Amino acid sequence: MNRLADEKSPYLLQHAHNPVDWYPWGEVAFEKARRENKPIFLSIGYSTCHWCHVMERESFENEDVASQLNRDFVPIKVDREERPDVDRIYMTFVQATTGGGGWPMSVWLTPDLQPFFGGTYFPPENRWGHPGFRSILSQIADAWLKDRSQIVDSARNVVEQLRAQAVVAPSRAPIDDSVPNSGFYVFRRTFDTQLGGFGSAPKFPRPSVFNFLLRYWARTKNKEALDMVLLTLREMAKGGMYDQLGGGFHRYSVDERWFVPHFEKMLYDQAQLVMSYLEAFQITGDRQYSDVARRTLDYVLRDMTDREGGFYSAEDADSVINPEEPNVKGEGAFYIWTAEEIRDVVGEPGAAWFCYRYGVADGGNVANDPHGEFTGRNILFQSMTVEETAQQFGKSLEEIQKGLAQAENLLLEARSKRVRPHLDDKILTSWNGLMISPFALAGAILDEPRYAAAAGTAAEFVISRLYDQQNGTLLRRYRQDEAAIPGFLDDYALFTQALLDLYETQFDLRHLELAVRLTEKQMELFEDRQNGGFFNSAAGDASLVMRMKEDYDGAEPSGNSIAIMNLLRLAQITNRATFRKSAEKTVAAFASRLSNVGAALPQMLAACEFLRSEPRQIVLIGEKSDPGTHDLLRTLYSHFVPHRMVLLVDSDQMRRALAGWIPTIAEMNRLDGRATAYVCQDYACQLPVHETEDLARLLG
Repeated sequence: MNRLADEKSPYLLQHAHNPVDWYPWGEVAFEKARRENKPIFLSIGYSTCHWCHVMERESFENEDVASQLNRDFVPIKVDREERPDVDRIYMTFVQATTGGGGWPMSVWLTPDLQPFFGGTYFPPENRWGHPGFRSILSQIADAWLKDRSQIVDSARNVVEQLRAQAVVAPSRAPIDDSVPNSGFYVFRRTFDTQLGGFGSAPKFPRPSVFNFLLRYWARTKNKEALDMVLLTLREMAKGGMYDQLGGGFHRYSVDERWFVPHFEKMLYDQAQLVMSYLEAFQITGDRQYSDVARRTLDYVLRDMTDREGGFYSAEDADSVINPEEPNVKGEGAFYIWTAEEIRDVVGEPGAAWFCYRYGVADGGNVANDPHGEFTGRNILFQSMTVEETAQQFGKSLEEIQKGLAQAENLLLEARSKRVRPHLDDKILTSWNGLMISPFALAGAILDEPRYAAAAGTAAEFVISRLYDQQNGTLLRRYRQDEAAIPGFLDDYALFTQALLDLYETQFDLRHLELAVRLTEKQMELFEDRQNGGFFNSAAGDASLVMRMKEDYDGAEPSGNSIAIMNLLRLAQITNRATFRKSAEKTVAAFASRLSNVGAALPQMLAACEFLRSEPRQIVLIGEKSDPGTHDLLRTLYSHFVPHRMVLLVDSDQMRRALAGWIPTIAEMNRLDGRATAYVCQDYACQLPVHETEDLARLLG
């Protein structure tokens, strides 16, 4: 074993038996590099990363390569999910110097941690137009011996340039209609009108885009914005990117029709996509969207939830092909089927119905298979509708529905006996925040108590395990009874968002009060009071060559985008000008980016929609257990009302607490002793109502 054996990260532990003399990121490794005057080889990845596994097998398990690394470099491994701050810095360098990025990321640093060469995956030998890893190691080691001072000077200059480029300063660029309009037209121009999604293959789900487009539609009534979202959600759910048996979404589709996925499952994808499907259901009332949301949430509860309620991080793309050869793995092996396997498990006629419905062919259904991983096997996708299947076999719709449900249950049971993909069971505060929100909202929108309970349990897990009540700070990661790593902006912003969503659906004042405290701590630790915006990491970490302000809303929303929305929501609830001012300064800091490349910041565009709107304050007066209160909440959550806050007065204590922020609440009472709703704008309220039809009319 090497030093990584003492770590908790599943990714680092995967490399604990490499012959490479790995160090974790920290002063021990840095001091060795300074003392021996050696460059650092920094390898960054995560435990469910396919090409990380490939590079490990090809290079890091190779004795000769390991000997070369150990002799000439100080090798350091970083889990990007544990240390996103380190990852962002060196990814910025790799993207700036190579024009691309990804994982595994390979970067060479001077002993003072400044990068001078980098890339992503390197094959062991020269191939595919890529230089071989061994060759690169030799060349860099030789250059370090001969031109060390030049390399150090060059690295220092590169870091200075990166620091200059990373500066985010206030701009006078106005945030008017042109900003969201520009973002909309970029998405419209790149939209695939046949198959949904934006751009060509590979296609990634990017729920922040859906969040913006739905809010843009709500304000402008531009139906194209809505239609783009709905078509994409329908097509994704039909394809192999969606797990047709077990629910949940894979990371992305390698083709344009959402058919062949990269099979890893990430918690953050499940969380954000469930929100999109729930909002689509609110808008349309169409159960096909709520069904996908339910099945995805059920997958998370079944396979991604710790016994104490926290949510795990990911499941691997690769899995064991044959249980008798546990070390031989293939992409998606856990999920794919031969037609014969399906017939053996299901029997006829159910197997025939199932194969027709899900596009199963005797010889396999993947035509473009460059690596031969799907030969003779099938990726399940919705080739035909249930109605078309009934027509094809001349059966009633009810009989086909029953037969397909039985087949799906039998196959899911058979699949559960296979060797599961590797599970990354670390629990991250930020990703748990992302997942708590859809569970809380699904509990309200779908009127499903077990989803509401899961949200509450997960929040209590984070509060009890990852929140320090004495100093008011969050930690980033929990695994095997250890909480560690000071929280980053993402952790504070996303968990605060979860607390706000939890309060607005379950109305526990503790969650609202903690959201306020965490936002105050976030401003203390991360805010740039002079220029606006929030740094990703707190000051004082000498191992970071620069502090960055992330704004790109990619696979995950940026901490700054979520922070703006939280601040605006809290400004509405608490009536505190400091929160709104902080949000406005953050928007001003990114105004130039919003104006020039707004499509890169769709979650921030969604926050700007809130900023420029006139949010509604919806105050309910009534006991939580009162059926009348429940009916009003059901009516509220059956509508898509993106720019609003929801408060519940169910006791004198709650009235006093909320009236301390919004004095008009002290005057609000039940009508005729019944649960009552007040719908207000800028704290000016329309006449109170207690009939659900009247509330629906006020909500529009």
